[in-house]
Amino acid sequence: MTFVTRRDNESNESLIKRFGRKVTNDRILSELRKRRYFLTKGEEERIAKRKGIARARRTERKRRFRQNRQG
Repeated sequence: MTFVTRRDNESNESLIKRFGRKVTNDRILSELRKRRYFLTKGEEERIAKRKGIARARRTERKRRFRQNRQG
């Protein structure tokens, strides 16, 4: 469980901001979104494969763009 304790002379805004950063760093919201619906192992693998293909396409597109700019 994520929690923060208030420091001496700390404002409420900075306390909330620090809590938000801790939640982000602990990846709580992404885990919540991931567990929102039940996914079978096969579905998770298909999604991961699709994301990997998209990532590879993006990196290839960036590589080609950089190559065309140089020469």
